[in-house]
Amino acid sequence: MAHSQQEVLAGLAELVNDETGITADAVQMDKSFTDDLDIDSISMMTIVVNAEDKFGVKIPDEEVKNLITVADAVNFITENQD
Repeated sequence: MAHSQQEVLAGLAELVNDETGITADAVQMDKSFTDDLDIDSISMMTIVVNAEDKFGVKIPDEEVKNLITVADAVNFITENQD
């Protein structure tokens, strides 16, 4: 079953919170993972792997560098669900 953008955002916020302790409320569509949320590359990879499991998508390594903002990740996951 495909998840809506809102469901993906909420799930991603939960994953970010689990990995970094950043409150889910802080994970907004316009936030940059590195600049606004201060997520390092190792935490980002963990979040990506967990998002793949949670949403049933494959996020290729070369695509991860394009996921600058939360919206980038939400849109990628939404568009690439089975």
